[in-house]
Amino acid sequence: MEQDLCKIGIIGAGPSGCACAYFLGARENISLIDFREPMCTILPTGGGRCNLAYSEYDFKELAKNYPRGEKFLYSIFSKFSTVDTLEMFNKIGIDTYVQDDNRIFPVTNNSKDIQTAMLNSIKRCNFIKEKALRIEKIENRFKVVTDMNSYMFDKLVYAVGGHAGYEMIKRIGISVIDPKPSLVGLISKEKLSDLMGISISDVYNHNTGLCGDILFTHFGMSGPLVYKISSIKARDSFPYDLEFDLCPKLDGLQDILNLNPHKYIKNILSEYIPSRLSEYILDKLNVDSDTKCHMINGRIRDSILEEIHKFKVEIISSKKDGETVTAGGVDLDKINPKTMESKEVDGLYFCGEVINVDGFCGGFNLQNCWSTAYVSAQGVLSN
Repeated sequence: MEQDLCKIGIIGAGPSGCACAYFLGARENISLIDFREPMCTILPTGGGRCNLAYSEYDFKELAKNYPRGEKFLYSIFSKFSTVDTLEMFNKIGIDTYVQDDNRIFPVTNNSKDIQTAMLNSIKRCNFIKEKALRIEKIENRFKVVTDMNSYMFDKLVYAVGGHAGYEMIKRIGISVIDPKPSLVGLISKEKLSDLMGISISDVYNHNTGLCGDILFTHFGMSGPLVYKISSIKARDSFPYDLEFDLCPKLDGLQDILNLNPHKYIKNILSEYIPSRLSEYILDKLNVDSDTKCHMINGRIRDSILEEIHKFKVEIISSKKDGETVTAGGVDLDKINPKTMESKEVDGLYFCGEVINVDGFCGGFNLQNCWSTAYVSAQGVLSN
């Protein structure tokens, strides 16, 4: 059965799709098509608290947190900034606060409240709980075929996120850069299971110049710094080598040894790095952990420092389970950043993670959703 709804269709009722409906004015002639619960993908974000934005108000500085899409986002963020995001949430009844690390959360620390407030603000829209299967361009209109019906729209916004749905738009001539996992743990060739659970702060990565926290896991490495590295190197081929300074503040080891000649080397190192890690390094170097400091010669000292300051790991794959962000999507060169309209198919607009934009952890990917949703809505309304 074909129902002629006319007007505006949005495929995808996640954060970007629902935000686009909000900016369009939440009228009855707007239909959101999604087989899932609307806004359900926002529920696990920020550990269930919803890290909805980041407290950076210079749009060029904000855009630096996106390994793909930085320059493209200049135009987007200049039209809809962090300030605009906070004003939007305030209008729908969400008060926010800024953590010490500049991440922004709702004062209730509950992502469910974001979902409820957003859906209340667009309840006049028509929600179609069906799975979109195919898009056809018929003259100047769009036919969307679902698993149950088909619908006609004058304009179409594509907001399916970064994990699926690319085949639908490829079939109508949209250029897509194949997605790769981003913001994920990394699997190492080295067996690091003996270090599982060890977390280290202020680690420096020589490859990227980034500093942050890492976590050793049963498969390799995880943690905030590793997520950033995985994002930057998302399109690199495996295997690749990483090199870390596990303790940049460790300096003058020979002086420390001289001042503590009768202490065990494992105890000295454990003042700077976790004890299990110090024993792992000593074992790797075939140094007895109970060796007293006055027995550590220059060669052994230098090899210890080499392991700590240039800790090498060979990465053979990414840990794909549960990634929420992908690097890839609709080619930015084929999108008008002033309207988010496709340059390849007139009347088709994009917003959110379906485009080739991805950011680091910290609210950046949701900011992309809010900002591109606004620009796409203005594009729809202006054409």
